[in-house]
Amino acid sequence: MNSRNRDTQNYEIGNLPVDIRERIQKIEEKTGFIPNVFLRLATRHDEFRAFFLYHDALMEKPSGLSRTEKEMIVVSTSATNNCIYCVVAHGAVLRIRSKDKHIADQIAINYRRAEISERERVMLDFATKVAESSYKISKKDFDLLKNSGFSEDDIRDIVSIVSFFAMSNRLANSLSIKPNEEFYAMGR
Repeated sequence: MNSRNRDTQNYEIGNLPVDIRERIQKIEEKTGFIPNVFLRLATRHDEFRAFFLYHDALMEKPSGLSRTEKEMIVVSTSATNNCIYCVVAHGAVLRIRSKDKHIADQIAINYRRAEISERERVMLDFATKVAESSYKISKKDFDLLKNSGFSEDDIRDIVSIVSFFAMSNRLANSLSIKPNEEFYAMGR
């Protein structure tokens, strides 16, 4: 079945408010398909708007973190939370942004053995700690990040991205959102 699998085929974008419909159509023009998460989340208009407003504030703004680093955080967090949708979808984005067809798989399986820089490993160690045991974060963690070249704003971005995608992972998992078939081949 194509990208509109049986979970989402009954959602009609023509019935959505104009702003939501336009956002979905823009994504479809860019990618050639509508990611299933858009269709599922669009059923609650205000939540859709809030979700993507915060997503864009974190992922699209200029930052000390590169767009590739941000996607590494998403893939690592999503793997930690066993979210197939987000690992597959953001793995595709990571492959495209990094121009590396192997990196997303390596990070999803075991970022500690992935072919990444020491700075990126420190970033993902911290991201994983935020995802798994944020109550254990200490000054030592912040010092290590700062010594690896991360600013206070970068650290806040890491925390915010992990936290946002922990919520996203729970939505995708709990609503049984399946990855679109198209994601699997992107960036390969």
